[in-house]
Formats: sequence, structure tokens, C-alpha cells
Amino acid sequence: MPIAIYQRMDKFAAHEIQLQKGDILYLFSDGYADQFGGENEKKFKYKPFKQLLLKNAGKPMEVQKEILNNIYEAWKGDLDQIDDVVVLGIKI
Repeated sequence: MPIAIYQRMDKFAAHEIQLQKGDILYLFSDGYADQFGGENEKKFKYKPFKQLLLKNAGKPMEVQKEILNNIYEAWKGDLDQIDDVVVLGIKI
């Protein structure tokens, strides 16, 4: 369900998650995973994106930001950006 007015409006469920100091939350749009690029001009996809987040989760947030930016730009290359790209990392 999109977060907007849509043809079919299902109800959203509320979930509570217990967080501990050191936990990291990542909120993101579909823009990073859906970006075309690489050798074959294919989508980056969610599995490699998740692996990228997990691989770098132990690094400082500023370093993670640089890694995500560098990999995204290298992947995209000379192709146009096709969507908004939002990645928000919050460390508790």
C-alpha cells in the first residue's frame, strides 16, 4: 500500500519493536534498489542493497553514508537517476 490516497485503501497495522542501545534502523525508498546501472544496465535490486547495509552496519554512520554514495554513483555511472533515493540510518 502506498502512503497516499489510492484506489484500494487497506488499514495499516501498528507494530512495536523494543530497541536497545547500538541498534540501527534503516528506512529507505525504492530508489537505490531500482536504479539501473552496472555492466549490463540492470537494477541494483534489494538483496545486494540489504547485503551492503549489513556488511557496513558496524562502521560509523558517516562512513556508511560515503560507502552508499560511492557505490550508488559507481553503479549508476552515466545513466540518469530514475527515482528519488532516500536512505536514512538511525543509530540508537
